Amino acid sequence: MTSSLPPPLSPRRGFLRGLGHGLNITRLVIINLVFFGFLLILLLVVVSVLTGGHVVQPDSVLVLKPQGQLVEQYSAPPLQRALSSLSGEDAKQVQLRDLVGAIDAAAKDKRITRILLLPGDLQGGGFAALREVGAALDRFRASGKPVIAWAVNLDQGQYYLAAHADRLLVDPQGGVMLTGLANYRLFYKDLLDKLGVDVHLFRVGEFKSAAEPYILDHASVEAKQADSYWMGGLWDGYLDEVAGLRKIEPATLRDDIDNLPQHIAGARGDLAQLALSEHLVDGTATRAELIAMLREQGVPAGPKNEAFRSIDLPQYVASLPRDGSVFAPGVAIVVAEGEIVGGKRPPGSIGGESTAALIRAVREDRRTKALVLRVDSPGGEVYAAEQIRREVELTRAAGIPVVVSMGDVAASGGYWISMNANRIFAEPNTITGSIGIFGVYYSVPGTLAKLGIQSDGIATGPMAGAFDITRALDPKVGAVIQAIIDKGYRDFVGNVAKARGKNYQAIDAIAQGRVWTGRQALERGLVDQLGGLRDAVVDAASLAKLGKDYPVRYEEAPVSGFERFLIDMNRAASVQLLQSWGVHLPRWFAQLPALTPELQLLRNAKAGTPNIYADCLCAPR
Repeated sequence: MTSSLPPPLSPRRGFLRGLGHGLNITRLVIINLVFFGFLLILLLVVVSVLTGGHVVQPDSVLVLKPQGQLVEQYSAPPLQRALSSLSGEDAKQVQLRDLVGAIDAAAKDKRITRILLLPGDLQGGGFAALREVGAALDRFRASGKPVIAWAVNLDQGQYYLAAHADRLLVDPQGGVMLTGLANYRLFYKDLLDKLGVDVHLFRVGEFKSAAEPYILDHASVEAKQADSYWMGGLWDGYLDEVAGLRKIEPATLRDDIDNLPQHIAGARGDLAQLALSEHLVDGTATRAELIAMLREQGVPAGPKNEAFRSIDLPQYVASLPRDGSVFAPGVAIVVAEGEIVGGKRPPGSIGGESTAALIRAVREDRRTKALVLRVDSPGGEVYAAEQIRREVELTRAAGIPVVVSMGDVAASGGYWISMNANRIFAEPNTITGSIGIFGVYYSVPGTLAKLGIQSDGIATGPMAGAFDITRALDPKVGAVIQAIIDKGYRDFVGNVAKARGKNYQAIDAIAQGRVWTGRQALERGLVDQLGGLRDAVVDAASLAKLGKDYPVRYEEAPVSGFERFLIDMNRAASVQLLQSWGVHLPRWFAQLPALTPELQLLRNAKAGTPNIYADCLCAPR
């Protein structure tokens, strides 16, 4: 037998083969380094989660630095929040319940000596939610512990919170900017005309103005009249509260705000000194001076790289013990936050099916003795709101008392889902009412004509093809839609009248799409009592005869074990430890899970059918 050796490789082929082997080895080394590095990070996080996270040291300062929007419920999924934290990104949302719960717990915690409030990164939060946080700060102060607030600059929402502090400071280069409330909207009629889009609005309610931007190029007189009334009430309440907290006259505060251009000229552009002279702040201080002040007040030095002993909000929330009595009979809370749309929706929006299912689950749970429905919604689709209202009604029929707690906004469809509760609580600055509905239908024959396209054909009857958006809307079909809207309004007003123990005419007189503040709504019998979520829970427990000791639980969509791990990981001490070592995921990595964009009025509109809404675009800026 003879054997033959392979022919020797040419120098060129040998070089390429050696290069390929080298690249393959390099690839394997990089993959292993990434894999084992990520595994090490994961193990550190697991150890931190299992060992309980943070330990609160004696004589600590609770540092509250809310970032992003103040919300009732996270809209970003756990994976997104965990990745954002690991990427070193600032938080986009802070839960109201976490913030209030931490403040109330700290008031009883002997290890916490004071709160340092840093509201400068709070980007959004309605006045009602901020009022609840302010009430918690007042309870903390009533326990004998001080609250110190500091910021570079404060807008009027941030200032509304900071005004609750014992001592309020701003940076010498910063200031306070209070301007008042405004509600300016964009109007699209001219644009739609140029595009050839015909928008048909069908509504009941003299003041139901949510869809006016699609048929007008300016705000109607009725809309301006109604907005002026409720926004004026909201602003009067703001001035009264802030003036009371700062011990100045409301008229003086109003004059200072309205004449800001003259006053700032007199202060030669120095906003910090102007705020000091108008008693809006107690002093000015740089960050270094703030730290020195805390140390002089007896706050101990912190560990390495920390100026003073402190714990932040996520760390403190993670350190709090979980309620071990969740299996005992008590009060369940269901959050209804965001736009009301059909079907199933994630947290941060309200699905007719998903939110109704949560209420149904509460009703069927033997632990539930009372339900608090926390509503923060401007409304949305009528049928989806009706699905939720029916579940509230069935819950009451099952012998379970239902109390509604209105947040920042509970208007139109938000009021629809609230009206059948045993009792309704609202903050004085809640935005509510807007009892009215409208329908929107659009067609595009003009758009097609601009492109040289025409629609033609035959139908078996006058209604066949009536909702073809390529054809102009027949006035007879418009009359059909208006009749449906009229019936929907009668149902809305009639159901409110029945729920509130009034006659139809009495509710119709305060309906018509008009928006009210919580205080104005109380005067008109649309709500039962002024108060926040805490008050609503106490009232629900009283209706259920639960006594003074009862558990409170949030009923939310089930969270998988992996999602629960991600939530705990996001709060774990090891995350902050890794970040202090400079270990971060790339910032772009946190953007991989897509976030649901903000829902607009017509985002869920269906072509070729009338879209019927109980909605209110009534959030001032």
